[in-house]
Order: sequence, then structure tokens, then C-alpha cells
Amino acid sequence: MSESQTKLLYVDDDALSREVMHVLASRVIGADITLLDDNSNFMDKVRELPAVPDVIFLDIQMRPYDGYEMLKMLRSDSTYKEATIIAMTASVMATDVQALRAAGFNGLIGKPILRQVFPGLLKQILTGESVWFVS
Repeated sequence: MSESQTKLLYVDDDALSREVMHVLASRVIGADITLLDDNSNFMDKVRELPAVPDVIFLDIQMRPYDGYEMLKMLRSDSTYKEATIIAMTASVMATDVQALRAAGFNGLIGKPILRQVFPGLLKQILTGESVWFVS
């Protein structure tokens, strides 16, 4: 693994979404991705990662913590205060986008994850662009 390899964290309880993200991130983009299917003891799991991810993707509809709660935990930790954190959700309305922005997410990618679009969106995110993409 090269030092410059992009490191991603994806937290989602949906197996199909995790599989799609794994394939796109590792095979198509060549990123090093860590997948979490459960967010109990969330910050313990995050702190155990071998490196701080370049981008963290959080599913909004999860339990025991939803995406907003995970975001709040990350932002309250000095290591992740300035991290790039992207919301992932299947149900998005205009009011949701406003709420996600207000909460402090750096962007949104609607699900299902589109394999034709995702690599370009990730490149934009990695260059610091704001991405609010709803399919």
C-alpha cells in the first residue's frame, strides 16, 4: 500500500450498500476502505482504525446511532473535528439537505450509490469541493 493511497471509512448497516461501496472504492478507485456494519461503540471502532480516513461516509438511517449522532461524536473529537464527513441516505428531501448542511456534514451522496457517478464525486470531494448529490 502506498502512503498516498486514499483512506475511506464507510459506516452502513445495509450489506448491499457496503458491497457496492467496497467494489467502487477498492477496485475502481484503488482506495483503502474500511467498512463498519454496526455503530455500537462507534468512537472506539473509529479510534482503532490504523489511520485517520481522508473521507468518512455515514449512513443517516442507522441504529443505535443515526448519522447525525455519529457526526456529533466525530466533531467532538479533536482528531476528527475538521474531517471530511459525507452523509449517505436513500430518502432525501430539500429540507433534509438543509438539515445535513446545518448539522455540519461536508456533503451528501444519495443512495443507491451510482457506479457511473461515484468515482467522479469522490474525486471532487478529495479536491475539497462541496458535493451534494441526490440521484
